[in-house]
Amino acid sequence: MTSPRNGVVVRVESPTEQRNPRTTDIDRVPTLDVLRMINDEDSTVPAAVAAALPELAEAVDLGVAAIMSGGRVHYVGAGTSGRLATLDAAELVPTFNVPADWFVAHHAGGSEALVRAVEEVEDSSGAAQIRRHATAEDLVVGVTASGRTPFVIGALEEARALGARTVLVSNNASVPFTPDVLVALNTGPEAIAGSTRMKAGSAQKLVLTSFSTAVMVKLGRTYSNLMVSMRATNAKLRGRTIRILHEATGLPVDDCERALADASGDLKVALVHLLSGEPAERAAAALEDTKGHVRNALDRLAG
Repeated sequence: MTSPRNGVVVRVESPTEQRNPRTTDIDRVPTLDVLRMINDEDSTVPAAVAAALPELAEAVDLGVAAIMSGGRVHYVGAGTSGRLATLDAAELVPTFNVPADWFVAHHAGGSEALVRAVEEVEDSSGAAQIRRHATAEDLVVGVTASGRTPFVIGALEEARALGARTVLVSNNASVPFTPDVLVALNTGPEAIAGSTRMKAGSAQKLVLTSFSTAVMVKLGRTYSNLMVSMRATNAKLRGRTIRILHEATGLPVDDCERALADASGDLKVALVHLLSGEPAERAAAALEDTKGHVRNALDRLAG
């Protein structure tokens, strides 16, 4: 890898940089076969993620602990990895109605690099970002295909110096930093050598959405598999809240609409009110006492 700014050459030894023997003729076959080759490679991604689930579970528990203690989760990445991390963090607010600072994404190059490739920025350290924004109560999650991106490794090293816990999501098991948890994704060579926006990126997307969703589930931001923490900010979402209440309780739609109105539009309060039979005020107090965890609030009211 050569930087256009300083001419320095770095040879990255990573499975994602190797040549894939299954796709050497990809430029000589019909279009449909090109797509079949890519699809065949993509089909290996879920298995690579499945193999890393024990480590991912450890990472989830660290994320839950960080937020429960008043800390935050920081994502750090460059290029495709940073864009995927930024996307995941951004979507948690509307999906689970969480504070915007629970998950913070640090992308090498900032907002400009989200829409335009600025490749050289990944060679700078992300230490300053973490030093400025993280604390010892936080969890810092680095995401990198090669496992060696200086921006990510610098951020993780700084996080450790601050006393924060660290997770590294990498498509290369051989890394220069030993995090608290290494989530190694063995996606192997890409269909196009080194194009880590392909299998490596797909695996990272699965890991990030699984990680953040599991953290939300463990924090009680869902009831069963329903998004009960969402806020009804438009007509479509108001319709969804009524449907969620109906599916969760089995009660008539009219009852669900009245309960939502009594709860001032708060879906969780309406749900706990309907499931427990307690007034909306008591339901709200139980949720406040249990930090918004629906099942814990129901247990408290039942006890």
